[in-house]
Amino acid sequence: TNFRMNKFSYLFLSAIFLFTACKNTRLVNPGDTVEIAYQKGIDKFEEGEFSDASEIFETVTRIGRGSEYAQQAQYYLAESYFKLERYILAEAEYRRFITFYPRDPKREEVDFKKAISVYKQSPRYRLDQSATTKAIDEFQLFNSRYPNSEFVTESADKINELREKLARKYYEAAEFYFRTDQYKAATIYYDLVIDRYPESKWSERALLKQIETYNDYAFNSVLSKQIERYQLAISTYEKYIQLFPQSNGRGEAEALRDKAEEGVKDVEKTLQERQSSQSN
Repeated sequence: TNFRMNKFSYLFLSAIFLFTACKNTRLVNPGDTVEIAYQKGIDKFEEGEFSDASEIFETVTRIGRGSEYAQQAQYYLAESYFKLERYILAEAEYRRFITFYPRDPKREEVDFKKAISVYKQSPRYRLDQSATTKAIDEFQLFNSRYPNSEFVTESADKINELREKLARKYYEAAEFYFRTDQYKAATIYYDLVIDRYPESKWSERALLKQIETYNDYAFNSVLSKQIERYQLAISTYEKYIQLFPQSNGRGEAEALRDKAEEGVKDVEKTLQERQSSQSN
């Protein structure tokens, strides 16, 4: 009896307060139950009125807490924000759904949509890439948790796309340092591309540019450091040929190696000449 009275009281209070809880009085009428309000939200969602739908579903999640309507409203609230391309809010609401309803049958889909929401926050490569790294983590976690999911292939593709973006960011940083004659910094950033993103299209370019950078670094160094840096160019060439034996850039790589070898010979000749003049 107490249970029935509590249930009745809950539904009665829900009907009374639902109207006042909704910010926009044209969406929910006085006396609307949670069920009626939820259905109005569904109608708005299906009509493509996602802003109105989100407002109704947000109200239902608060007023109908603990009910099946609130559970479904939480899902559709996240979906509404996703449709509105408000991805920060969508991510937050998908996370809330997972927290409150971890065993819901839609959990797999929600986990994927959460990852997509983070992916959509990833900016152009020149900007801060925290969201990009976070999205990669989300997709990797998804693939680990749902190895047989229909979304695994798309998830893997997104990981590759995001890793290409991070590789490009490092590559462009290296290019900046190269253009401004900061050769040591350039080699460090080319290394980051090669070591962290070996599968990316930027890896081969980085390795080729690293040979050129070591040549320029050597040429612009004091004589005592030149041979060491030309030899780094030669060893980088050998790494390039080992990793990309059929590359179209092989001819350019060989020309850069020849330049490094000539550099070594020139330095050795200069050092010998200096020794000879000093002994005389």
